Amino acid sequence: MDETLTTPAPDYAHRVAMYDMDRTITRSGTYSGFLIHVARRRQQWRLLLLPLVGLAGLAYSLRLIDRSRLKAINLGLLVGSRFRRAEIAPLAESYADKVVAKGLHPAALDQIAADREAGYRLLLATASFHLYVDAIARRLGIDDVLATRLDEPDGADHIHARLAGDNCYGDAKFARIGGWMADNDITRDQAHIRAYSDHVSDHPMLRFADEAIATTPSRGLKQLAPRMGWQVVDWRAKR
Repeated sequence: MDETLTTPAPDYAHRVAMYDMDRTITRSGTYSGFLIHVARRRQQWRLLLLPLVGLAGLAYSLRLIDRSRLKAINLGLLVGSRFRRAEIAPLAESYADKVVAKGLHPAALDQIAADREAGYRLLLATASFHLYVDAIARRLGIDDVLATRLDEPDGADHIHARLAGDNCYGDAKFARIGGWMADNDITRDQAHIRAYSDHVSDHPMLRFADEAIATTPSRGLKQLAPRMGWQVVDWRAKR
């Protein structure tokens, strides 16, 4: 059954469609895949450090480190504590090609196209790194991107394996959305907003929207969505 929203965009000054990325548009998470993609093509010896990645994951599960620290540790292990943007950029592009070729929900692509046709400005808001998200967003024709930023104290030449600001996740993602709206002179009362996510951590964004869509939802979101009156769709189905 076609679950694509195709209703005309309401008559507002602004129309925004906000999308999470991992497991919403993509079939699976992209963060670990990117790190392994880079390690295999750049410094294969770093794959020997995967057991340390596992230990970092265990520390996170035991709440010894937070999500931001986990991401920084894994990036440092598999890519490096400091690396040149010019060296990583081609690998980010090839990874984006791989994700777009085989890693997307076709139904998500249909919805993106429908929202674009209906006059919505497309915003991708994700906890994944700008480092490769920007390349994926360009291929999808996304208008704007909010993603987790990395520290670049040496300017544009080098990137360090530590986060610049908050991990773009949950409440921090919602705060970034508010900042983006202010920067673009979009006020809530003048905007019609659609929001799409698979995960309960995005409940602030979903509550904010006029139309909230739980896409192939995680267990927590699957339980929350009916109570909130949010639409639930399964984007795993084939066209």
